[in-house]
Amino acid sequence: MKKTAYIGLSFFLIIQACGQEANQRQLVNQDTLTEHTPEIAKKYCGIIHPDGQTLETRILTPEGFERTTIDKNSFAEYLRQLPLKPHGSEVKLYNGSSKPNYEVYDAVVYLNIGIKDLHQCADAVMRLKAEYLWNQKQYDKIHFNFTNGFQVDYSEWMKGKRIVVKGNKTYWALSSSPSNTYQDFWRYMEIVFSYAGTLSLLKELKSVNIYDLKIGDVFIQGGSPGHAIIVVDFALNSQTNEKIFLLAQSYMPAQEIQILKNPNNNKISPWYSVDFGEILETPEWTFYKTDLKRFEE
Repeated sequence: MKKTAYIGLSFFLIIQACGQEANQRQLVNQDTLTEHTPEIAKKYCGIIHPDGQTLETRILTPEGFERTTIDKNSFAEYLRQLPLKPHGSEVKLYNGSSKPNYEVYDAVVYLNIGIKDLHQCADAVMRLKAEYLWNQKQYDKIHFNFTNGFQVDYSEWMKGKRIVVKGNKTYWALSSSPSNTYQDFWRYMEIVFSYAGTLSLLKELKSVNIYDLKIGDVFIQGGSPGHAIIVVDFALNSQTNEKIFLLAQSYMPAQEIQILKNPNNNKISPWYSVDFGEILETPEWTFYKTDLKRFEE
């Protein structure tokens, strides 16, 4: 699902408050998390641990698999530690209504998405990457392209600059005071959501071999419609060398991020095997192994 983002008319983008507080990701009290142990897996006789409050503690690995070691404070760790809504929660749309769970998702990420119909598929991918960088104070690394090719650097937005479009020209103009609150960051992201999409994001990513897959990689097809989903965890069977991964998406209309079920393998769902062949079937979209991409470092 791609939002058309071609900009042709002259106007000045005036950013207003989104009508509700867009808070930072809700941090989970680590003291309340239940550890991932063989005893827990045996107790729940399955992969889903209902009391887990993060991706890592809610979704256990299948027998024989272990999560791979990742660097502290990395994007991979950020994704693995995503906070989750209580087990059984339904995905909420931007307008507050629910998306019934017709065997699409196993968990819902506990992050605010605003009240505008903007936070869709590619938007969720960009949001996760940008929010990680914002939390790490790596502001100079936050930048995305509009569909018309204009690069939108958050470092410019922090200075109080805003975007002006005149005909086919797009440029920055100083119109606000310097600021770097989370609310201002969210306003920046909503502009990106409005004028970027699968087509523009696809051009910013590089191709990756499926057997080199890692956390943070993206399966993406640009177009109208198009779709994008992100790899949020990874595990390995050291005996067989089989690799498995978890996927997350938003969808259309704008909705909360969800952890996808595996419709083709109930034994390991929501995990997916890297050995899926040429075609990757997810509950609401079909990808090819050649659709795997990665953010440039």
